[in-house]
Amino acid sequence: MTADRHANIIDPDVYVRGIPHATFRRLRDEDPVSWWDEPEGSGFWAVTRYQDVLGVSHAPRTFSTAHGIRLEEMTLEETEARRSMMEIDPPDHTRYRRRVQLPFSRREVLAYEQAIRRLTRSVLDEVRGRTSLDFVDDIARPLPMRMLGKLLGVPDEDGPWLAKQADALLGNTDREFTTHPVDLVDTDRYRLMPFRSPAAERLFEYAEAQARSRLERPTNDVISDLLNPTVQGEHLTEQEFNNFFTLLVVAGNDTTRYTMAAAIEALLADRESMAILRDHPALLPTAVEEFLRWSTVTMHFRRTAVADTELGGRRIKAGDKVVMWFISADFDERQFDDPFRFDIRRDPNEHVAFGLKSPHKCLGEHLARLEIRVLFEELLPRLSDIRPAGPIERLRSNFVSGIKHLPIEVTWG
Repeated sequence: MTADRHANIIDPDVYVRGIPHATFRRLRDEDPVSWWDEPEGSGFWAVTRYQDVLGVSHAPRTFSTAHGIRLEEMTLEETEARRSMMEIDPPDHTRYRRRVQLPFSRREVLAYEQAIRRLTRSVLDEVRGRTSLDFVDDIARPLPMRMLGKLLGVPDEDGPWLAKQADALLGNTDREFTTHPVDLVDTDRYRLMPFRSPAAERLFEYAEAQARSRLERPTNDVISDLLNPTVQGEHLTEQEFNNFFTLLVVAGNDTTRYTMAAAIEALLADRESMAILRDHPALLPTAVEEFLRWSTVTMHFRRTAVADTELGGRRIKAGDKVVMWFISADFDERQFDDPFRFDIRRDPNEHVAFGLKSPHKCLGEHLARLEIRVLFEELLPRLSDIRPAGPIERLRSNFVSGIKHLPIEVTWG
């Protein structure tokens, strides 16, 4: 935990040093719905307590996604051009979600377990014997993208390229991942693209090529599902398809990778828990929930008040930005006993890393849980020892908490 109790939670440079947990704790205790002025923007309400976050996320008629889900303020033209399922309120969101939720349902995902296990073993076999690794690049990056590629029906060899584009989108403030960090260079040329990123243009071109291929020769994959008409005969527009494809590539890749990396970081600091999980893999489903809470990769989501209301004793005006800080809610002492203790047996563990029962609950939650569980089921028994081998590098972002590089020394069993 960084010790600064007055960190600027807007500044992406703050998160390179780690999560400003001391600041979020102060806000929860002293000003749980606090107003923050922005250097560029109208300002926003920061919601930091668990119950208040639930209240906002479960009230879409009061707190809308239609004006954007991140801090960035967009014109109507920009909002419409970039709109995906994330920026649609119920009931339209519910109808949209039904089109694509079947491949990501719990029952369907459980059927993928053997495929995920084979992919995981393949990834681990590729690095077995090497004593020095970057856990992120060598293990956590390939697995989610390969599995998502299977679901999308795209070639395995395209996976690294797709992951690179996803990095550029979610890492749109980090110079390692993008040539156009949005707060450091002029990105106005890309203002109609998701994340104001040139990578979105490349993903759109790729998506359109995939769509043309499916229309000529339909296949049994998620891309074909998106292109199929509904029972009412409705089709996604080209723009809707491109935006949704881009969302799938980003959400199905980086967030799972960063959770895996945060889990390894936590286990390296708590070797007793690592040994317990190696000897008792039946504990992994519970441990995965703690990995998810501990990492809370998507640190915030924004809503916009559509009517005057009250929250946490504050008067919220229609049009105000209201930002739910999930990374704060998941360490709220009012909800979690001793939240800064990493506890692989924590139960119950009703974290909000996936949006906890809200209309916008993460579509890929079951797939992410399965990928993380299978990775550690396969990885831990293969290791005699694992040690840190250098400094961890973190993503420069106030939106996504991510470990970019995690060097380790490994002794294989």
